[in-house]
Amino acid sequence: MQHVNVNASLGTAAITAGLAASVLGMATLAVGLRRRQDTLLRMGRVYAGVALAGAFGAFVIMERALLGHDFSLKYVADHGNRAVPTLYTFASLWGALEGSILLWTLVLTGYTVAVVIRFRDRVVDPLVGWATLTMLGVSTFFFALMLGPANPFRVVAGAIPADGPGPNPLLQDHVLMAIHPPFLYLGYVGFTVPFAFCVAALVTGRVGEGWLAATRRWTLVSWGLLTVGIVLGAWWSYEVLGWGGFWAWDPVENASFLPWLTGTAYIHSVMVQERRGMLRVWNLSLLLATFSLTILGTFLTRSGVLDSVHSFSESPIGPWLLSFFGLIVAVSLGLIAWRGDRLRSPGRIDSPLSREGAFLANNVLFAAFAFVVLLGTVFPLIYEALKGDPITVGRPYFDRMTMPLGLALLFLMAIAPVLPWRKASTELLRHRLLWPAWGGAAALVLSVVVGARGLAPLLAFGLGGFAAGAAGRQLLLAARAARRSGSSLFGAVVGRANGGMIVHLGVIIVAVAFTSASAFSHSDSVRMQPGDTKQIVGHSITYLGTDTVKSARKITVRARVRVDGGQVFAPAQSEYPNGNMTVPTPSVDVGLRRDIYLTLDEAPRANGSAVIGVVVEPLVSWLWLGGLIMAIGTLLAIVPGRRRLPTAPVSEQPKADPDTMPDSELVAT
Repeated sequence: MQHVNVNASLGTAAITAGLAASVLGMATLAVGLRRRQDTLLRMGRVYAGVALAGAFGAFVIMERALLGHDFSLKYVADHGNRAVPTLYTFASLWGALEGSILLWTLVLTGYTVAVVIRFRDRVVDPLVGWATLTMLGVSTFFFALMLGPANPFRVVAGAIPADGPGPNPLLQDHVLMAIHPPFLYLGYVGFTVPFAFCVAALVTGRVGEGWLAATRRWTLVSWGLLTVGIVLGAWWSYEVLGWGGFWAWDPVENASFLPWLTGTAYIHSVMVQERRGMLRVWNLSLLLATFSLTILGTFLTRSGVLDSVHSFSESPIGPWLLSFFGLIVAVSLGLIAWRGDRLRSPGRIDSPLSREGAFLANNVLFAAFAFVVLLGTVFPLIYEALKGDPITVGRPYFDRMTMPLGLALLFLMAIAPVLPWRKASTELLRHRLLWPAWGGAAALVLSVVVGARGLAPLLAFGLGGFAAGAAGRQLLLAARAARRSGSSLFGAVVGRANGGMIVHLGVIIVAVAFTSASAFSHSDSVRMQPGDTKQIVGHSITYLGTDTVKSARKITVRARVRVDGGQVFAPAQSEYPNGNMTVPTPSVDVGLRRDIYLTLDEAPRANGSAVIGVVVEPLVSWLWLGGLIMAIGTLLAIVPGRRRLPTAPVSEQPKADPDTMPDSELVAT
């Protein structure tokens, strides 16, 4: 009993210390900023470190309880099991509600300390002070959640069980379960940093371009990590769920995709403000929306209000998260309204045929895309609240509504990189778009030759080739310039612009692979006797029989299926007695041209016959390759490239004033 109380007491003490440090840090910074006392501003850094120590201590204690099978803690009793492998026992911390909030808080306090360290030479700068205060305010909320409705250190009431059911069976058989959520959280929570500086800029009135430069790499890192998390999540869905797909517009998929959309729009749009001092309100709104959507997404997937493979059981944290989301939105809108006069742009868009015009169109399309996804995700909630009847919004809605927006974005990806700032002539466009247009035509012809049909897929392939040609042209020009200047090839691909073109190539590969797998996949489900061979879309599928494997935590029935007379694959069904459910495990013949996705849809009957599911999907592997290229491009974009001077005339540049002067110091750092 003494051991039981140690974990619960230490964990609660760590969370309490983190909450106290966050509150005291906020108060100290608020007083220091109001009175302009440098000593208090420096002291705020210490509280950020204590908050991180509290979150890390709670994390370590919870892992100790999970790995030590301390079933006196309710979280361990509900989600632990002695037979589950160590890796999945460790990862079960973020496999349920309370543990996921703990991971969120740990990542958030880690980012806060990273900001304090990064700007340690500017710790008395009000901009940094307000940003740190804002991040401590967010951590205060999440620490309070863990002391309230999402307490991971509750003790079991009554008799302590000898064992637990273990994590959800879907979360204990694939290594991506241990990798995908941390990447997602690092990206998700990372947007708190630019959000905090955005709030600080509005509060201090320093809404020039300095705070953008100070947070540029933080935003890129967060966006890149979120991208990797989303791609790994799609891969996990493909490898684990057994339905043959990788993106189902599930609420938790949408919850991560929404801030990705607005964050992507912001990364593009912010370049216009940096170069010409324009789109200030757009940029502030996109950044504030991105952070707000991370909180809304947490509400949707953690409160149990929507059905999802990933959502947790209904819990009391829903009103807390929804209230916090409302507070964030209200404060954000209030700050923008308060600083309305300062947000007037000194420049204007001279022509729609310009890079700033293309980025504005990009903003509109991404905002429309996010609205369509958000509406489809929350509409069931709204309808049920008003009518009382549950409904679902399925994949047909999302596919139909997002397809034209996706095609338009592909078109902009081809046009925007070749457009100059301010204005482009038709002659210039003809010259710069010649080779990209040939690339699009070649992609279209190749698609028809290999058998692609349908207006939407052909448009996607043609526009993909068009956009790839534009990105390739930019990279070739950069390589040529690097060679003339004596730089290495590496120098031709680093920097935000060139790294961004590599990201574009990754996005194009993902778009083409997504279109191919969605439009041209073929699925079949056939009952077969041992020794039977079926021809499915030109592939020979031979069923050899089944075997059964028993372990302490599950009973697995595996089919042996030979594909095209070669390798034998083993789709399976596993029965988890503790979880009272049967989980399919697909087996995939992976190839660059196509995947053959095999499932055991029905276990063998007495006569040995079984139902084998077969899905043939072209180019699925290119999805993961495209995600890797996007990650590489993000890394290259973070590396400093050659600096360019603003293109706007002096009269259009943001005017220097005492409020914005300190920002230049942040740019230099």
